[in-house]
Amino acid sequence: MKQSVTRIVDFFKKHKYGKLTLALLLVGVIAAGALLSRSQPEPEPIPLSKVAAAIAAGEVVKIEDNPDTGSLTIYYKDKSESTTRRDKTAPFLEQMKYLGVREAQMAQLEYELVENKAMSGDRVINILVSMAMIGLLGFAMVRMNGGALAGIRKKYTEGDIPSTTFKDVAGMDESREELIDIVTFLKNGDMYQRMGARMPRGVLLVGEPGTGKTLLAKAIAGEAGVPFFTTSGSEFVEVFVGVGASRVRSLFKKARSKAPCIVFIDEIDAAGRKRNGHGGGGEMEQDQTLNQLLVEMDGFAASDGVIVLGATNRMDVLDPALTRPGRFDRQVNVPRPDIKGRFAILEVHVKNRRLAPDVNLMDIARSTPGLVGADLANIVNEAAILAVRGGHDAITVQDFQEAVEKALTGGVQQKSRVMQETERRTIAYHEAGHAVVMHATPHSDPVYKITIIPRGQMGGFTMSLPEQDSLLMSRNQILARITGLMGGRVAEELFCDDITSGAANDLKVATQLAEEMVMRLGMSDTGLRVFNKPEGYEAMAAPRTGQRTFEALDQAIKQILDECYAEAKRIINEKRAEMERVTDCLLQQETLSREEFLALM
Repeated sequence: MKQSVTRIVDFFKKHKYGKLTLALLLVGVIAAGALLSRSQPEPEPIPLSKVAAAIAAGEVVKIEDNPDTGSLTIYYKDKSESTTRRDKTAPFLEQMKYLGVREAQMAQLEYELVENKAMSGDRVINILVSMAMIGLLGFAMVRMNGGALAGIRKKYTEGDIPSTTFKDVAGMDESREELIDIVTFLKNGDMYQRMGARMPRGVLLVGEPGTGKTLLAKAIAGEAGVPFFTTSGSEFVEVFVGVGASRVRSLFKKARSKAPCIVFIDEIDAAGRKRNGHGGGGEMEQDQTLNQLLVEMDGFAASDGVIVLGATNRMDVLDPALTRPGRFDRQVNVPRPDIKGRFAILEVHVKNRRLAPDVNLMDIARSTPGLVGADLANIVNEAAILAVRGGHDAITVQDFQEAVEKALTGGVQQKSRVMQETERRTIAYHEAGHAVVMHATPHSDPVYKITIIPRGQMGGFTMSLPEQDSLLMSRNQILARITGLMGGRVAEELFCDDITSGAANDLKVATQLAEEMVMRLGMSDTGLRVFNKPEGYEAMAAPRTGQRTFEALDQAIKQILDECYAEAKRIINEKRAEMERVTDCLLQQETLSREEFLALM
């Protein structure tokens, strides 16, 4: 027992706030003991009517009245006492009159208004207990958050020099080239000082989620061989005012002591949002955090050797004071990889993995347009899992195909799902409609696969892939895509007994594309005016948009959808024989490859 107590005391002594917490705990124990000692059983209160009867009989000599609590202490001629309670909303004398006590009878006894002395002691005890509870709560938060209340927790990761280098980064050659100067500066800053050049204090890595911004930042530190401090913008945002600013100071103080080094702030938009000037609640804390970050970056001298890297996919929400020259001087775009970049990324991720001889990474790269590095890494991992599940000695083409389809559609094949024959036929016509319309529409992407095997929330799907990557999308290409999306609904209308909910997502995507054409791309008869809100009708509801403009925009969107629907209907009516052949094959085989589909057309 003694050893246990000793260990507990030693623990509190070693902790930074242990002595204070221990003192509060002792106060709490003392207060709790005092409270328990005072918690003696009180006499059972008697009815107020019985008190009135005793007064009328002349048995009462004194009454002590506490108007705050409504408690009464009655003293009798026989030296006994009793307690009762009265209505606090009315005077005691009035209540006695109501119960039949005359004023003359009341005048014969001693009546005294008193304060609750016991209550004053209880309040002191309650304060002591509250202090002890606060001490316990504070100690718990210190233990869990490493000093969150005082802003002392290290909300950053400080490790060794990263092992990741540029050889581990693929698919972003241009972005990497823009950052070579940073590596050179960290390795040999004297070269730049002799030329009078100043390296940027901060670099913003801008790109969509999963494009490899964090990996690129880590590779810079690894390539330069310098310490790497990493944190997230959300780690600076707290409820308590001043905590975020304290963490910023702590981070940069440590970074300066380890210079040259790199400080990487991921999702910097969480701490660097535009200030609105309201200054209330959590906004005050956010403003203080941002101000401290600005001060720290302004305090960098050219010789400090500390470079700040920030990552965001929301450049539009960052405060202008953060992105001006002298703070984040340089912005490096980290785009989605093209087919060459995807191939290079796949090569990095298949290292140390056994592939079947017929696996062609270029084919996989070609089948994954628009996917980012994180998606490709996940595809390789999923393919490896599928290979193990299938008992394969190496990852096969089929494993990669299944992994790609899962990534593109968001679900796994549900071959065991039982469908009614009418539902199965409707899905077959629906997917055949997509494929036939896409094939017959100029500027549409080629059809690579059609299936009626359910996957995720989809009853089937038609996969079309572009022949080559492109940064731009023409008006004809957008119209072709909308027309292809309409093919499923048109097929249900022409070949099935009724239309279904199967086209819900098709119509949603088609409407979004039409809104983009009208409101942001200037691809309609409404003119070149741009409505910058992508939320569509929310933007049109803005005060600057009048009713007539709203109606014109709405009519233009409807016109695009109607024209594409009519074109899809014209194509399917002309290709009825092809529709029947594709549908019959789907019902028999459930899946058609590109070659099989072309043979039916």
